[in-house]
Amino acid sequence: MKKLLKVLLWLLTIVIIVIGSAITYVKVALPDVGAAPDMKIEATPERIARGEYLANHVTLCIDCHSTRDWSRFSGPPLEGTFGKGGETFNQKFGFPGAYYSANITPEGIRDYTDGELFRLITTGVKKNGSAMFPVMPYPYYGRMDSEDIKSIIAYIRTLNPIVNQVPESHSDFPMNIIINTIPSKAHPVSLPPKTDVINYGKYMANAAACIECHTKADKGTLVAGMEYAGGREFQFPDGTVLRSTNLTPDNETGIGQWTEQSFLAIFHSRSDSTTLNTKVKPGEFNSIMPWTMYGKMNDEDLKAIFAFLKTQKPVSNKVEIYTPAGK
Repeated sequence: MKKLLKVLLWLLTIVIIVIGSAITYVKVALPDVGAAPDMKIEATPERIARGEYLANHVTLCIDCHSTRDWSRFSGPPLEGTFGKGGETFNQKFGFPGAYYSANITPEGIRDYTDGELFRLITTGVKKNGSAMFPVMPYPYYGRMDSEDIKSIIAYIRTLNPIVNQVPESHSDFPMNIIINTIPSKAHPVSLPPKTDVINYGKYMANAAACIECHTKADKGTLVAGMEYAGGREFQFPDGTVLRSTNLTPDNETGIGQWTEQSFLAIFHSRSDSTTLNTKVKPGEFNSIMPWTMYGKMNDEDLKAIFAFLKTQKPVSNKVEIYTPAGK
């Protein structure tokens, strides 16, 4: 019996050492995405204009890094808060920790070089080498054209500087360990020509991270086979639940019977001045989809995204978009 206990003790010790070594490796050696590139971005008017378009209407940096006005439909950003950060994504919304969007005005990023910002946006690794939880969908930005990322950086450096001390984000256990394994090296691609409509639409859909919100997720991981089929839940603190729509070309539950014009019309109608001024009372239906920002994407880009979505596998998935609190 003593011999058996001794063997078990040794095995337990070995297991503890292995687990401890693995945790130490993850915490100390990761993330490993390489050094920030040495770059100085020339802020030409053309580059800034491209960055403004992307940050406001495609990648939506301004949406998450500003204060959204939830008294209006789709929560458009409040004037005077662009880039100030401080929006909360915590356990009440199903996140494995408390995360806060950073201040990306010149006041908040003044200590970052262009290369450090480039690495942060495309890999999720901060200036100090720590990993960022992918509330900001950096895995998608890491598959964009490097020139587009540079344009976004050039643009945010032109924002009005705002002093706003944002709380430090933190992860709960075990995400505080797992988080270091998430960042990976960027794999930039070239922006396809607009004449290559499907691939151009694929690029724009990736930049907008459409798949992230429009795919069911299990503990933060997208469910294979349900890409773009909608149904991902977004729970609000009051108990209201919103779910994303099915964007696959399924005739019954998706966009199979939609036309290009009907696709454009929904973006146009939900981003016009009437919508912007529509007041929403607490408890009434609202949309987490930032229509007022995506709706200003140019028609050529929206048409390309629609063409790309039409090539996806149809998935039958009827989605109940809205469940009021207490239901």
